[in-house]
Amino acid sequence: MKKIFILTGEPSGDKLASKVISKIKNSRPDIEYLSVGGEHLKALGIKSLYDLKEITYLGFTRVILNIFKIKRKINDTVKEILKFKPDILFSVDSPDFTLRVAKEVKKIDPSIKTIHFVAPQVWVWREQRVKQLKSFLDHILLLFPFEKKYFDKEGIQSTFTGHPLLEEQEKSKVDISQIIKDNKKIFSIYPGSRLSEINVLTPILFEFVKKMNEKYKDLFFVFHSTSEHVQLIQNLLLKQGFKNCGAIGDEKIKSHILKSSIFAVSKSGTISLEICNAKVPSIIIYKMGMINFFIVKMLVKVKFANIINIAAKEEIIPELLQSKCNPTNIYNTVDKLLSNKSTLDKQVIKTQEIIRNFKTEKSSEIASSVLINSL
Repeated sequence: MKKIFILTGEPSGDKLASKVISKIKNSRPDIEYLSVGGEHLKALGIKSLYDLKEITYLGFTRVILNIFKIKRKINDTVKEILKFKPDILFSVDSPDFTLRVAKEVKKIDPSIKTIHFVAPQVWVWREQRVKQLKSFLDHILLLFPFEKKYFDKEGIQSTFTGHPLLEEQEKSKVDISQIIKDNKKIFSIYPGSRLSEINVLTPILFEFVKKMNEKYKDLFFVFHSTSEHVQLIQNLLLKQGFKNCGAIGDEKIKSHILKSSIFAVSKSGTISLEICNAKVPSIIIYKMGMINFFIVKMLVKVKFANIINIAAKEEIIPELLQSKCNPTNIYNTVDKLLSNKSTLDKQVIKTQEIIRNFKTEKSSEIASSVLINSL
């Protein structure tokens, strides 16, 4: 029996991996799996060696503070992969963890094929890293077409798959009337999937909601979370005494809530693509520690944080980062946009033009076929 080990490092990678693996399971039920994954891979019946939160560290300083713990986790993961003896090590995103593991595995057992999904963003920083990848990666699956030139230049086998999260979703009916009552308009908020992000962003977002409630009486704010953190956010909302707020962790319901939203405020990351794909206008927020920010500022080569803005080479989606990420700025930016429908419409039109370049007909199938053909 053929074996695939799936290696992820955070919830977004777990979600991407599950879309690819579900396609493989449909066509090849004879494959055995083991993973470092989360709720999405678990839903496919795939066991994880340990909980993702054991390795989800945000920012350089947190990584430095946990360096020995991370090193030990890398070594333990390598041992478990070698014990499992997979035909393919399928690593997804989180390069500072997954690629370190892949490098060690390849060094010890070169017969294991290493396929990585979501290329390290060499066009943002650390371009020299591409040369290093050639020594231990057999294939890289790319989300964006402009990435290919970096890997072709070094002779690294790569395939542009497009982004699985931009694929057409299965149409299923979900009744959200029990969640959103009194015919209120839905306003989606994404405070992040990591606990460290939630701790930083929720106090800012709660103050923003209070400001919005002073002017807008017809909104219901939905905080999109993971199943792991949804109870935490619900408890925080209860402490605030909000009557027009809720938290959702169920993926299918979240998708329907987003599509029914009039606007979204989101932390910077992959979720922004899903928001754009749902044709919902939005802004991006993010805040990190000053030391982390200065390190990023020194290393990063691009002007924007959001992939849509990077690809467009202009700020289509407003970015409120660091000191700009405060309740007053967020409120003023959102209020200005909500007051001008033509500006909202223009944002949606422009984002659709950009993400059209990130789409392929069957992204998950393209990625899964690379894995199947490598067995």
